[in-house]
Amino acid sequence: MGLFRKKKRPKYVDELWGGDAPSSLEQKKTGDEDASGSQQDQQKNPAMEYCEQILTAAKALEETKRDYKTVTDYLTDIQKIEDLPEKEFSEVEEVAKHVVELNNSRDAYLNKSRNISDAQFAQMEQLQDQMPDIIRRLKENEAYQTTVKRDMQYLEGEREEWRYYKDALEQESRVLRKLLLVLAGVFVAAAVLIAILGMALHFDITLPFLAATLVAAVIGIAMVWRLQNDGVDIKRSQANINRAITLLNKISFKYVNVTNAVDYACEKYHAKNSYELNYIWEQYMEELRERDKYQKTNDELEYFNDKLVMLLQQYRLYDAKVWIYQAQALLDKKEMVEVKHELIVRRQKLRATLESQIANIRKAQADIVKIVKERPGDEKEIKNILKSVDEICGLA
Repeated sequence: MGLFRKKKRPKYVDELWGGDAPSSLEQKKTGDEDASGSQQDQQKNPAMEYCEQILTAAKALEETKRDYKTVTDYLTDIQKIEDLPEKEFSEVEEVAKHVVELNNSRDAYLNKSRNISDAQFAQMEQLQDQMPDIIRRLKENEAYQTTVKRDMQYLEGEREEWRYYKDALEQESRVLRKLLLVLAGVFVAAAVLIAILGMALHFDITLPFLAATLVAAVIGIAMVWRLQNDGVDIKRSQANINRAITLLNKISFKYVNVTNAVDYACEKYHAKNSYELNYIWEQYMEELRERDKYQKTNDELEYFNDKLVMLLQQYRLYDAKVWIYQAQALLDKKEMVEVKHELIVRRQKLRATLESQIANIRKAQADIVKIVKERPGDEKEIKNILKSVDEICGLA
């Protein structure tokens, strides 16, 4: 598959020829540059231009041949593996199985979605020893904040309740004062009425007047007593209101302090509350375990990779290391068939490319021979190049 690649850098054609042909061409070019452009272009032998093209094509041909040989070597490796005795192949399969499982485990870790950012991980790592105490203090502060807030709400309710009670007493006092004035007016009117009736009807007004006076006195005393009690209750209500306000101020100060502490901790550790901070801490600990497991997996994978390579090198494979990345093919025949099929298709394409390149070089050779016959010159150098090209093409 794509992992099957060349192992060596291509050896260029000019290196195979010892640099003779390219050197000649470079000398030829240098001579051309020293003369005037138009005059030299007319005098230059066209066969030399074809030779340059052939040299370039020969380099590409050499590269293609190396690719072709590499693919063939990989196919040979597959055949060697498939021809292994059952006992030896079982040993290879066992090691390959470990390689595949460890690769899958590592890929699962790398592809796993993270519940903690790198910045959060770095902060947790920096405060690893202190974080349990930080979370505990934040929880305590939040609990205290809740308690203080509940006390504030209770005191606010009590204050408003006393205010409402005080307002009701003050309203009652105002009504009672008005009723006392009304009672006094009614008593005066009754006394006048009794006196008028007594004089008009000539009866003794003492008894009616005493009765009216007694009734007015009883009602008046009751109202005055109620006014006095309301006054005492108003003072007590105000005292309770003042006490509630004092306590509320003290608790509000505590609430502000603990709220500032909670808000600062949440902002510092990038969490909304202690529950979220504790969740981040738990995710950090889980990530630590996962990273430790990942490191162990890498160590084991490196061990089994080396073991697989050493095992396959016993069979003189062209490239044993490539099977580290193709371990699944050692376990699954269908996967091996796909690998082989891809290499065969690739080799067929390279073969077609080789044939096309050789055909192009042959055509250029024919054109050179034709030009040399029509315009003799530089025959010796051209023949040397053609001879070398024949040797290159003959290896295809």
